[in-house]
Amino acid sequence: MGEIKVLIVNSLIVFGIAFVINLILRKSINRLKRYNQSQGTDFTKLVFIRNSLGFVIFTIATVIVVNTVPALKTVGVSMLAGAGVLAAILGFASQAAFSNIISGVFIVLFKPFRIGDALELKDGSKGIVSEITFRHTVIKDYQNKRIIIPNSTMNNETIVNCTIEDTTIKKHIYFSVAYSTNLDAAIAIVRDEVGKHPSCIDIREPGTLEGHKVDVFVTEWAESSIVLRANAWATGNDNAFELSCDVLKSVKERFDEAGIEIPYPYRNVVLKR
Repeated sequence: MGEIKVLIVNSLIVFGIAFVINLILRKSINRLKRYNQSQGTDFTKLVFIRNSLGFVIFTIATVIVVNTVPALKTVGVSMLAGAGVLAAILGFASQAAFSNIISGVFIVLFKPFRIGDALELKDGSKGIVSEITFRHTVIKDYQNKRIIIPNSTMNNETIVNCTIEDTTIKKHIYFSVAYSTNLDAAIAIVRDEVGKHPSCIDIREPGTLEGHKVDVFVTEWAESSIVLRANAWATGNDNAFELSCDVLKSVKERFDEAGIEIPYPYRNVVLKR
């Protein structure tokens, strides 16, 4: 009975120390993360280390408790020696877990994406990377939902990183006009409305007026309309999305004022007796 009490006390001391160490380190990392965030520097490694601390520290604490208690050590050795099949099953089952851990380390080291990067996945999902843990990556989409993806999947996924080096985005905005439209007038309206939006940036070389701030192209002779495409540059996905929405509204109003038709699909129906 006395040995059990000693075992319980020793275990509580070890895990208590582990808890305090984990708490102190997490608070220190959080302070360092906030400092890096205020300086505009990358803090992905700090978040990964913070998210991994608990697992590492309490695993070490468990190993210490088992190794310092002869009875537990003997039982552990006996179980490992007599449970070959179980060990094989657990080893096979843990392959995915180890794969996620190694993939997480590779992501942090080689940085195909970082905390705060805007990603687009192969299935069309889009969002901002909010967490990278030992097991998974968390992406917050634009509806404020969290997409949780195993690190091994992210490591093998084909992703589009919109902010890894350059945050500027070329947004394609499409407009349809009738075949009877004066295209030069329509292009001038589109160019004017897109160019004066506060989110539209000018990528031309400073001091030169060559070309236009906004390029507008005739891209298609569609079934019922001529399609125009404006190439608008903005900083970040959010600004590009807002730019597109605002311009679709303002161009529609300008087209109405100028008498430029946005056609409906036409169908010719032939009746035969």
